[in-house]
This record gives sequence, structure tokens and C-alpha cells, in this order.
Amino acid sequence: MAAVDLAHLQGWIGRVQEDEDVIAARHARLMAATVGHPPQGLVDGAALPALWHWLYFLEGRPAGELGRDGHPARGGFLPPVPLANRMWAGGRLELAAPIAIGSTVKRRSQVLRVDYKQGKSGELVFVTVLHELLSAAGELLLREEHDIVYTDGATRRPPPPAEAPAAASGPRFTPDAVMLFRYSALTFNGHRIHYDLDYCRRVEGYDNLVIHGPLNATLLANHAELLSGGALKRFDYRLLAPALLGCTLAIDARREGERGERIVLRLLRDDGVACAEATACCAP
Repeated sequence: MAAVDLAHLQGWIGRVQEDEDVIAARHARLMAATVGHPPQGLVDGAALPALWHWLYFLEGRPAGELGRDGHPARGGFLPPVPLANRMWAGGRLELAAPIAIGSTVKRRSQVLRVDYKQGKSGELVFVTVLHELLSAAGELLLREEHDIVYTDGATRRPPPPAEAPAAASGPRFTPDAVMLFRYSALTFNGHRIHYDLDYCRRVEGYDNLVIHGPLNATLLANHAELLSGGALKRFDYRLLAPALLGCTLAIDARREGERGERIVLRLLRDDGVACAEATACCAP
């Protein structure tokens, strides 16, 4: 494996990519069927549920331009980090206005940061990308900083189990292989850890298929809106540990702030380990 040349990779900072898409109602209804969301109201003119914008602006590379993991090969808009594995690490979103189903939306993306760290499990490179979604008239709809982590593929050390809080207030659910397949298809996500069990075990060292990090974040965001009764305005999240096919996930949520305006959420595996955490602020 090539050494990490941070100065070279930081040469990608400032690169810009622009795209445009129609927020199709059919795609939103397929997502509703995937996660058990009521399909009623997902029609042109209605607001797209929080974080469902990840279903759009999809990049479809030919098979010959994919890496061994099913992601697009290194280079292009993102820097060519020479580490073996890559995953979503987290992000921060500000939702300025509703994204209307049926509307045409523009996305402007820019590489913000490239950072190197030496962690307990080996080398890490973090790439942060800024996404801005704009209406056809140029109105800012959403601002998002998306963190991607690249690792050297060293053996993972899972965090020790902890007891799940007895007062976990949110729902419990057990994603199955069909949900993982559907979400991969809806997001055109070719990462093999979500559908190729042999690859999971032989190459990336997981015992089973991995539940998508952005799917976990979406479930937390949608629960925050359900709790508050208002539209999501800000959402900061971190993906902490893998959740594997077969485990039951539970949402633990509590309100903070003088008026309970801030919602702190954790997504817990059935062994008590938090695989994701988030802080949400919603409109009153």
C-alpha cells in the first residue's frame, strides 16, 4: 500500500463539483416502502422528509471505473487516498428551507478539508465535503458538511458492550437483507459490505453484512421530527461503530435546553453499544 502523502491529497481542497436533479415523488415513495414511512402525502409540492435528499444526485460510474469495494475508483473529485477502506463518518446539516418533491434542485459540492490521523487501529484520513442544495431560483435549501473516513484495513477492535438505557424511549427495529438491498439500490450505493457476505468476511473483516451508516442517521433524524412535531432545522451526527445484519437497533432520545429545543439521540445495538449519535434541533 502506498504511503499517505498528505500534502498531495490536500491539493484537492477547493475542488468543486456541480449537479442538478429532480426530486422525484416515485423515489420518495420507494424510500417510504423501504423504511416503513407512511407514503401518504409524498406528492409533488410536499416537503421531502429529512435526509432523504441522499436518494438524489447519484453518480453512476461504469463497472470498469469501480474499485474493489464497489465504490468509484480513487481520484476525480475526491482525493485519491491510498488506504484500503472508506466509510461515512458523520456530518453536520443546516436545513434552511423545505426541499419540495417534484422540484428541480441544484447541488454544489466542494472539498473543504483533508486531515490525517494515527488511530489505535492504524492510519486514518478524513475528507470533509461541503454540499449546498439550491432551488431553481437560487434559494439555499440545505447546507451539509459530510465527513468520509479512509482506513488502512487493520483489524477492528469493537468497543466493549455496555448496558442499554432502561428508559430508551424510541422504537426498536431489526433491519433485514431486503432493507439493505433496497437502500443500496435507492442510493445507487455499490459498496459491497452491504450485500456481499463473502467480501465482508474475507476482505473487510465483518462477521455479517453492514447496515448503512446514512440509513442509521436517517432513522435518527426522522425520529427527532416525530418527537418534536416540527421540521428538522439542524442535525449533527457521528457514526461510531458498525451495526451488522441480524442485530436489533433501538433509539434512545432525550430533550435538552431550557425549552427542550435540542434532542440528543443515540442508536443502540442489542449489545448496548451506540453505533450512531446525533443532536437535532427542530422548528417549533
